[in-house]
Amino acid sequence: MTDLSQKILLVDDDPDILELLEYNLSKEGYQIKTAENGQIGIQLAEEFLPEMILMDIMMPVMDGIEAGRIIKSHPVLKNAYLIFLTARTEEYSEIAAFDIGANDYINKPVKPRALLSRVKAVFQRNNVEKQDEAKVILEDLVINRQNYTITIKDSTWTLPKKEFDLLMFFVNNPNRVYTRDEILVNVWDRGIHVTERTVDVHIRKIREKIGQDYIRTIKGVGYLFSRN
Repeated sequence: MTDLSQKILLVDDDPDILELLEYNLSKEGYQIKTAENGQIGIQLAEEFLPEMILMDIMMPVMDGIEAGRIIKSHPVLKNAYLIFLTARTEEYSEIAAFDIGANDYINKPVKPRALLSRVKAVFQRNNVEKQDEAKVILEDLVINRQNYTITIKDSTWTLPKKEFDLLMFFVNNPNRVYTRDEILVNVWDRGIHVTERTVDVHIRKIREKIGQDYIRTIKGVGYLFSRN
């Protein structure tokens, strides 16, 4: 089933193509916005924040290459998947499209069923990549950033937020000794009064779940996390 949060922006000056693609993609459950030229496409992209943009090249007011370049330079939109749908067959048009960051280039006439298959494949691949990014695997320890769980051997634990934040601080900063005061500054919110003893208590609770091997006590200094 399509994730209803997946948003696609269609940009084309041909109303028939917009209607055809909007109908077929909406039927699959995607959220759709349409624009008839590149300038409007940029404005809608900034408001709508689509995960994917299907865009024509030859359009009035602003062509697709220029609009795509501006969209790809936007810090929030730079990871949007950009596919050009165009009747242009010249090699230089295809090169220009990929030079500005396009992910795909499809010649018209567009076959809706083939396009739907490609769109689904892109989203499925992106979902797998996001799931992979959400997990940190350290030998027998698996940390899931999405649901605050850790799995070690055959046991799974859901960590309280502060324990999870502390563990992730160590994971992201391995093989360095941190004093209790440095840990407090990096993990606990400013303005909240906690003592160095709080760090010891949280580390003890984490060790109860993941064992003693990952977080080492350096006497007289603080703690060190080893990913090996």
